[in-house]
Amino acid sequence: MLRFLVTMTVTLAVAIIVAGAALTAYVVPGLPDIESLRDVQMQVPLHIYTSEGSLIAEFGEKRRDPVNIAEVPPLLVKAFVAAEDDRFFQHPGVDWQGIARAALNLAITGEKTQGGSTITMQVARNFFLSREKSYVRKLNEIFLALKIEQELSKDEIMELYLNKIYLGQRAYGIGAAARVYYGKSVGELDLAQMAMIAGLPKAPSTTNPVNSVQRALQRREYVLRRMLDLGFIKDAEYQAASTASSSASLHAAEIDVDAPYVAEAVRKEIIDRYGEPAYEAGYRVFTTVRDRNQLAANQALRKALLDYDERHGFRGAERHFELQAGAGPEQWAALLEGFDTIAGQRPALVTQVSEQSATAFLSGEGTVEIPWAGLQWARKYVSENQRGPAPGNPGEILQPGDIIRLRMAEDGTWRMSQLPAVEGALVSMRPDDGAVYALVGGFDFARSKFNRALQAQRQPGSSFKPFIYSAALESGFTAASLVNDAPVVFDDPGVEDTWRPENYTGKYYGPTRLREALTHSRNLVSIRLMHAMGVPTVLSHIANFGFDIEALPHNLSLALGTGTMSPFQLAAAYCTFANGGFRIEPYLIDRIESLDGRILYQATPLSVCRDCEQLPALAAPEARVEGAGIPPAAAPVQTAAGSATVAPAAGTGESARPVAPNGLPIAPRTVNAENIWIMGSMTRDVIRFGTGRRALELNRTDLSGKTGTTNDQRDAWFAGFNPAITTVAWVGFDNFDPLGGQETGARAALPMWIGYMREALQEVPEQFLPRPPGLVNVRIDPRTGGPAGSGSAAAVFEVFRAGTAPIAGAADGATPAVGTDPESRDASEQLF
Repeated sequence: MLRFLVTMTVTLAVAIIVAGAALTAYVVPGLPDIESLRDVQMQVPLHIYTSEGSLIAEFGEKRRDPVNIAEVPPLLVKAFVAAEDDRFFQHPGVDWQGIARAALNLAITGEKTQGGSTITMQVARNFFLSREKSYVRKLNEIFLALKIEQELSKDEIMELYLNKIYLGQRAYGIGAAARVYYGKSVGELDLAQMAMIAGLPKAPSTTNPVNSVQRALQRREYVLRRMLDLGFIKDAEYQAASTASSSASLHAAEIDVDAPYVAEAVRKEIIDRYGEPAYEAGYRVFTTVRDRNQLAANQALRKALLDYDERHGFRGAERHFELQAGAGPEQWAALLEGFDTIAGQRPALVTQVSEQSATAFLSGEGTVEIPWAGLQWARKYVSENQRGPAPGNPGEILQPGDIIRLRMAEDGTWRMSQLPAVEGALVSMRPDDGAVYALVGGFDFARSKFNRALQAQRQPGSSFKPFIYSAALESGFTAASLVNDAPVVFDDPGVEDTWRPENYTGKYYGPTRLREALTHSRNLVSIRLMHAMGVPTVLSHIANFGFDIEALPHNLSLALGTGTMSPFQLAAAYCTFANGGFRIEPYLIDRIESLDGRILYQATPLSVCRDCEQLPALAAPEARVEGAGIPPAAAPVQTAAGSATVAPAAGTGESARPVAPNGLPIAPRTVNAENIWIMGSMTRDVIRFGTGRRALELNRTDLSGKTGTTNDQRDAWFAGFNPAITTVAWVGFDNFDPLGGQETGARAALPMWIGYMREALQEVPEQFLPRPPGLVNVRIDPRTGGPAGSGSAAAVFEVFRAGTAPIAGAADGATPAVGTDPESRDASEQLF
């Protein structure tokens, strides 16, 4: 009998060894290469930052914030060990005791369980295997776990596990879970929070503290008890953590700078270039946007639109509810559900109206008082050109049960507001290379995702006139040339059957110097000037500013800015005025980094180099690109703005661009320096004496600009600059409705520009373009544009390009006026 038992035992052992060897020979060759785990790429969202590294946006379905094992508190590791695998640091990857317990349970009950699944086995499953419950998969998992333990250290295995494990609410890994549930880094978690997170892997969707607080607390208690039993924590620590309330709540990615229109434009470009995998590749995109500039742009745009809205009256409550007797904060809060805060305008429920104030309920704030000073603006809206009478008391405006909007006034009191129907945009750039400092495409991205800064095609109106005047200077006119400001009638089917352009004021001033005409935005002068030059001549010159002339009108209406363009395109063109005559290509992305910090792309923008015009041309460098399988980052990509690219194309067969000593490609000069300097002088007068004089409140002498107002006041613009910054502001309705009779560029758009530039120019010293050689100053008679007599008290200085200054004695020294020759035999000359 003994011999039989020994024989059976030996036979069984041999059978097990042979079966094991067979299984090993069958399974092991098919196992994946463990070395790939050392270079595993976690599925990390796309992050977009300002130039200073402040977070603008996060894109991606999976929230993940990978951490190094050295950054993980030892107590958090122990929490996971206690919850998932208390023998992790002892077993070789497979806990045979656990497997034996699972096998015994199967033999007794006939039910399969997950007993014995170690952390290493979970790593094997999460990275290489499916979650199918089968004996074959379990065998693969066991052999793979053993192989992982042979090739990786325990710390490496734990790091992979803690970064890969799903922990609910789209959070993958402990770094993301700490952010999502507590708004903290892993190093800032307390014991109760560690235990809560460590309890999540078993059922992350149903036991997380956002979806089910009670189940999550029960699971936390289990983890804490296991930690106590294993000696990981002391009884006092257990008691404190066990009785702590759940402090978890859902935390979105902590956005540092509100720039959703920037984020969406960048997201689109990244996905266009790299495809959908970019959402999980962990790319870090650094834009050219500056924190302070973007914040100032947001505030300036919103204030300008709200001020416009108040000027045109109150359109009434968003909704009205009949308040029930005895209702209180709980019922009031329920009525406010569904009304979101938009651009800082908070929804509020009016609960009481008195003689000099109103009381309203704000969710999370309670009841607040709205003083009469915050209500009296609310004359009834009738149309954009008409309001009702001024209200005498709050009861004429509001009644209890009204849903209204509130915002905080500058004096700290509450002010009634309303969501404006009007929209706007602001774009700000660095003139020397086109880096975008700030971009806002509307009042609020959550309300409308249409990016008016990049996508809106609007008529620039008079803000386009400087390009016409620049063409005139290039065609032989001067700032002192006289052009007749008088009515004209033009018959041209290309414009209208009969076109009768007028000045905004309806007045006419006769022969007018170009400087005066631009300062006061005289329409008839611009039209006569363009007629004198000829449309083809003007279009040829305008192309030097980067405009697509095929997209512009090929008739005299162009002189009044009837072409359409985006604020982004107009800002890019104005950069040529600001930088001294060089054409740049605006860009928004400065660089793209991989998750491990490698630079995948670095912008190489066209840059102004005033000392480089005589340098020999050198080949421009290609943008740096690294990483297998990544498309060339220097490939040109069109933005919604049309003319802007992320960077110059590289490796595409283009002709080499000249480069400066710093290695950046040189922006080509496209407009004569003397022309630009005189235009800068003339547009400074727009602010000193003309339609832009409200900007004098900035107390600077280096600012140039031009207002813009289109027919029926459908668009209001201000485009302004100094050598350090170019900014364009626009206001209008998306449906092209008129803004109202008095809503010119100076009234509707210029305040936005001023509000932004006040902040953007802080600590920026006054600066002017260097005066180029070849310019002369001459005292002229402002009436004639000719040289002033020695005794002329009204004489003014004017600047001319050499050879264009008026000569004393020629027609009494006057510069010939355009459109004033009574002897002309040409019918068109009689008109123009």
